[in-house]
Amino acid sequence: MADLATSVATALGVAVSDSVRLQGGDLSSVARVTLEDGRRVIAKSGGDAGTEAEMLHAIAATGCPAPKVLWHGDDLLILSELEEARGSDAGWAEAGRAIAAMHTAQGDKFGWHADTAFGHVPCPAAPTDDWTTFWAERRLLAWPGHLPRDTARRVERLAARLPDLLPKDPAPGLLHGDLWQGNVLLSGDSFSGLIDPACYHGHAEVDLAMLTVFGNPPASFWDAYGPLEPGWDDRRPIYQLWPALVHLRLFGAGYRGMVDGLLDRAGV
Repeated sequence: MADLATSVATALGVAVSDSVRLQGGDLSSVARVTLEDGRRVIAKSGGDAGTEAEMLHAIAATGCPAPKVLWHGDDLLILSELEEARGSDAGWAEAGRAIAAMHTAQGDKFGWHADTAFGHVPCPAAPTDDWTTFWAERRLLAWPGHLPRDTARRVERLAARLPDLLPKDPAPGLLHGDLWQGNVLLSGDSFSGLIDPACYHGHAEVDLAMLTVFGNPPASFWDAYGPLEPGWDDRRPIYQLWPALVHLRLFGAGYRGMVDGLLDRAGV
């Protein structure tokens, strides 16, 4: 943390009085840094700071709260700190409205103008005109050589069936891209904002599916977000398969059961 604190002090031109490493940080180092002028900021190193800064700006431009980018370089991102405490139903409702607004910000195509990554795991994002092509080629078939052989065969079978299972031309909304509940910060009755984006344009259900991988928001979130499209429950395991595959590649065989279970639910 000493090197990170030194980098923050140099970037902002303000001395650092304290620095505390935060939990998480599987793919980057994250610290809460207190400056001598009394401000507290969040500093991250180890990722693509410029790309994350661009994504945070894109989210904030939709009216959805996100940390303010205070400074970024090639390997350092300095952000405003968002308040975080146990969230209430009212806070989740505010999050539902804000995320729905983010999803209404549409792109011209499906994808992003540059490829991204989760740590060493690439996330191809070259735009396509067809959503099923994007989900097959940029997600499910992004790196079949890194999957167990039998799993790869099942994923390939599912990818071939996507034209019958997913909408071809849903609205290409702005997605957070890694919307598990740990990236949704609440503070009591307020929604503080979204952190750690992996943005691209795609079917809004991708974010909603990710939000239910490790839990489920309360009814107030869903009520505020608005009605879901018919067939959502059938599509959800197909969309949850992507983060499961990423976790399998990042963290190993402990996620094999999750992948196999989602393939079972998808009918392959």
